[in-house]
Amino acid sequence: MIDLALGDFLLRGTVLGTAAGFSPGPLTVLVISETLRRGLRAGGMVALAPLLTDLPIIALAVWLLDAAAGQPALLGGIALLGAAFLFRLGWESLRPPRLEAAAEPSAAGSLLRGVFANFLNPNPYVFWIGVGTPMLLAASARSVLHAAGFAGAFFFCLVGSKLVLARLVHRSRGFLGGKAYRRVLGLLGLWLMAYGVLLLVEGIRRLTAG
Repeated sequence: MIDLALGDFLLRGTVLGTAAGFSPGPLTVLVISETLRRGLRAGGMVALAPLLTDLPIIALAVWLLDAAAGQPALLGGIALLGAAFLFRLGWESLRPPRLEAAAEPSAAGSLLRGVFANFLNPNPYVFWIGVGTPMLLAASARSVLHAAGFAGAFFFCLVGSKLVLARLVHRSRGFLGGKAYRRVLGLLGLWLMAYGVLLLVEGIRRLTAG
């Protein structure tokens, strides 16, 4: 029998991870910068940074959401925060700026740069508190397999997208301003807004219930 719920969580993880991987942001710019300045290996090391930084961020988000359990108004507010975040990401994806390589100061290594860039970037915190962790907990309520499917699909597509981007930058500098890149971001932007609508409805439902 086909597990539709598992398929839904896999799809959510895939869309959110791919969108986060390709969307303009500090870590994306750093992937591009390191690739252009130090080569494909350096850009790939930066792309791996979320595997090291996101686990403690998820733990913080789980703690905050657990503290908010039984408070529909607070959970509704978090859902609305997540919806606003997805709408913002979607809008930015529909109108992406032309990415340029940034001049980065010298550091111990490309992976370490990526770790610092992601820890100091507020977007992962907002994403996991408002979007990712609620979905992860909903998946966990069904089974460990559902949670692992969502998380696995998200991180595979997040890191994979940035590795693909590094490869494309390494092979063709013109890709950053190309139509293909903008079309992919536009499609992902619409999908993010669709998930934003779902979170908006959930937030309103919790607020009215509280």
